[in-house]
Amino acid sequence: MTIASQKMTLEEYLDYDDGTDTLYELVNGELVEVPPESELNRRIAMFLVIYFAQQNIPSQRLTLKTEIVVSGSRATTRFPDLMILSEELETALVGASRSTVMLDMPPPMLVVEIVSPKQEKRDYRYKRSEYGARGIAEYWIVDPMQQKVTVLEWVEGLYEEKVYEGDSPIVSPLFGTLNLTTSKILQTQTLQTQTLQT
Repeated sequence: MTIASQKMTLEEYLDYDDGTDTLYELVNGELVEVPPESELNRRIAMFLVIYFAQQNIPSQRLTLKTEIVVSGSRATTRFPDLMILSEELETALVGASRSTVMLDMPPPMLVVEIVSPKQEKRDYRYKRSEYGARGIAEYWIVDPMQQKVTVLEWVEGLYEEKVYEGDSPIVSPLFGTLNLTTSKILQTQTLQTQTLQT
């Protein structure tokens, strides 16, 4: 939901405080309320954090809901569900008063978005072009509704995509063939459905 009709600059947005705990993104200069995360999406994000931590990625380089400034027709920020930071970006964020990846900082290595109902266009289209323009090397779209994971690799100015379903091992351009499948990532959904049916 767009909050104000007046366009904001990035600086105005970063200084904005309405006195509530409401989370906002700035989308082409407009303040947009971020809806609460579903329990399913939260569980998928936590599963992935634990998985990557078990792959020896340092915990300080794994972050949930860290904001990133991206390129748009006007100032735009996003809150990816999960990011893996490069060592350079981790260093750049040390001591920051706000967990925001600014345009003058290196991009994260990997960004993961978990699709919510009625938000497909945002993750598949808008964020794809925004993250590409930001130079993010790898972008995952985890889609519980369509039961698939799309892995996008930034190659010569465009994202090339590979779609994974079922028990096919996911191949990460950055991390190689993983002991990870779409079924494993979405197992939370299966467990939740089974619980509801009993």
